[in-house]
Amino acid sequence: MRRGTAMIAAASMVMSLTAGMSFSAAAYEVDELKVAIWDNNQLAGIQEIADEWTAESGVKVQIDVVDWDNYWTLLEAGASDQSGMPDVFWMHSNVAQMYMENDILLNLDDYIAADDKIDLANYYEGVTDLYTRDDNGSVYALPKDHDTIALLYNKAIFDEYGVEYPTDDWTWEDVRDAAKAITEASEGAVYGYAVNTSNNQDGWYNLIYDYGGNVVGEDHKSTAIGSDEAKAGMEMMRQILEYAAPQATVAETGTDSLFQSGMVGMITQGSWMINSFYTAENHEDYYWAMLPYADVNGNGSCDEGERWSCYNGLGWAAKSEVKDPQAAYDLISWFCQEPQQKKQAELGVTMAGMKGISEEFANAFEGMDVSAFTKIEEEGSLYFRPYTRNTTVWEDALQQQGGMLDAWLDPTNPDTMATACDNCQTIIENAIAAE
Repeated sequence: MRRGTAMIAAASMVMSLTAGMSFSAAAYEVDELKVAIWDNNQLAGIQEIADEWTAESGVKVQIDVVDWDNYWTLLEAGASDQSGMPDVFWMHSNVAQMYMENDILLNLDDYIAADDKIDLANYYEGVTDLYTRDDNGSVYALPKDHDTIALLYNKAIFDEYGVEYPTDDWTWEDVRDAAKAITEASEGAVYGYAVNTSNNQDGWYNLIYDYGGNVVGEDHKSTAIGSDEAKAGMEMMRQILEYAAPQATVAETGTDSLFQSGMVGMITQGSWMINSFYTAENHEDYYWAMLPYADVNGNGSCDEGERWSCYNGLGWAAKSEVKDPQAAYDLISWFCQEPQQKKQAELGVTMAGMKGISEEFANAFEGMDVSAFTKIEEEGSLYFRPYTRNTTVWEDALQQQGGMLDAWLDPTNPDTMATACDNCQTIIENAIAAE
């Protein structure tokens, strides 16, 4: 009995010493890890953070940027034969459940348990829940970041047409009225607003929640997109669309390009896109305000539950057959530890996945006030990006004819929007039933 106790004590001492060792003392089986991401705006900052790990571990980190569509083609192609997959990569809410359930991702449970630098309670709950497998409670990715949404406007356009600037006190009615004023004053040369059916997280989803509906319930197995509350939100969206860029124009050019070309006065956008506008040619004209709210009770002020921002979070994951799981996990852990999470925010890469350090991000863009993205966490409410087991099935369908596209093509008819909501209710319910 005493001998067993001594062995346990000795083993605990070894584990304690190992936990305190620097990465450079670890005996890794590889001298390089291949990493894939899809956002070139984040490359420089992430590479800088990775290079610091390389200096400690001796393992080189090769980061490749692959555009969104080809990124998922790459991962899907490697699902059966993982030799073509990167070692470490970003995971997304659209497909996380499917990848976890099919054992494509490395199970991180044992590594997290042995890592005194990682406590999942310190991260945004929605993100940690997303990368936790429902049927066994295992974790397959660590939270990389989180994001929020804000209203972006071109001050020069508002000046030219004599329209008051958006403020943090604006309602969606104010957005509609400003869009109308700009579109009419310019005689259609400039549109007051632009939004595509694909602008869901960063666009029309938020109105549904502001007015009391939801796209997917918290159980991830239901929807209230066809409810009266959701229809009220989408009716307001329809009224804004009457003074927004036509669907054909948006589909051809994109909301961001229309905005940066001076053809649109307002759009909504996510915090992950700030750098694109911060480095744009006319960035001195670009300003951010908090997402507008829905004055549902009509008292003239924003009350709890009337201003919602969708938030999402990427996860750092590794392929299940990675050659050196410990090296892959140590890199993932490095990205997600507090000093590196702070540095990610300070460099303006993205907001942190760890709670309580968003202020560093708000101060990252000298000369541009981006506090709208962080203020909404205190002055509004956050809901996690709607997802189910196979999100892309219904999400793609919502953007097409038979879904919301019909209302975008005919924004003058309230009945078309109400019908679109009913259709979307059926689309999501059927997709969930088939999962």
